[in-house]
Amino acid sequence: MCRLFGLSSAPHRTHATFWLLDAPDSLSRQSHRDPDGTGLGYFGADGTPRTDKAPLAAYRDQAFAREAREVESTTFVAHVRFASTGSLDTRNTHPFEQDGRLFAHNGVVEGLDRLDDHLGEDRSLVRGDTDSERVFALITREIRRHDGDVGAGLRQAVGWIAANLPVFALNLVLTTPDELWALRYPDTHELYVLDRPAGGEHGNRHLDHSGSHGRLRVHSAKLAGRHAVVVASERMDDSPRWSALEPGELLTVGRDLGVSRQIVLPDPPAHPLTLDDLHPDAAASQRAA
Repeated sequence: MCRLFGLSSAPHRTHATFWLLDAPDSLSRQSHRDPDGTGLGYFGADGTPRTDKAPLAAYRDQAFAREAREVESTTFVAHVRFASTGSLDTRNTHPFEQDGRLFAHNGVVEGLDRLDDHLGEDRSLVRGDTDSERVFALITREIRRHDGDVGAGLRQAVGWIAANLPVFALNLVLTTPDELWALRYPDTHELYVLDRPAGGEHGNRHLDHSGSHGRLRVHSAKLAGRHAVVVASERMDDSPRWSALEPGELLTVGRDLGVSRQIVLPDPPAHPLTLDDLHPDAAASQRAA
């Protein structure tokens, strides 16, 4: 399945190094599908969103994804894509940017014709073919309708999706220059949060997080002395502070790193999907490690 990663050290800007596709060992290469894309999103000092992403359609793209990326931001979002909808090109590679916000998604949402109809003229926000970017367009539309209230707009959008569209999974991370939101829905895939004190458990350690099977590695020496909140598809170190989000739970990380958690989707999707319901490519994308 796709890998999600989000980090906030707001209000402080933090240097971090990302390896979006770390070299897997031979066993993981033999037993797991190669990703279809990698991407990193962050914000410049003036708050401008930036993305560094590429599909992995050729060996040269995989070499590109393994290069270290040294960036500075208050918030970050990274994504390793296993394609379920949309071709392997940059416009379908996460994270996506709309209205100065960044977004990445793990899961499958169907009924895209109905979603397009519901979006109406706001379908113009979508540049690619994925369900993920359409979901983001709906969130963006609802944020506009709620006068820029990201939490309210996000709740309205995912509530409509849960009630009206076939859903396999809708795990997501959304960031602004100084805030972060994450949703786990329903119970299909796990999503974890780590409220990390400065220096981690021992009080003097830099952040050094590694995903499984060679997918995504993050290092930040600055976080030896700085508080941060991390969201990830899996526990990425041995800290006992990792906590799983509940199904339907929305996590909000504020400008001062205050964390709030609320169940916003208490019920399962009205039209739940199983792996057997998915197209073989989509099902494979949700099984892959």
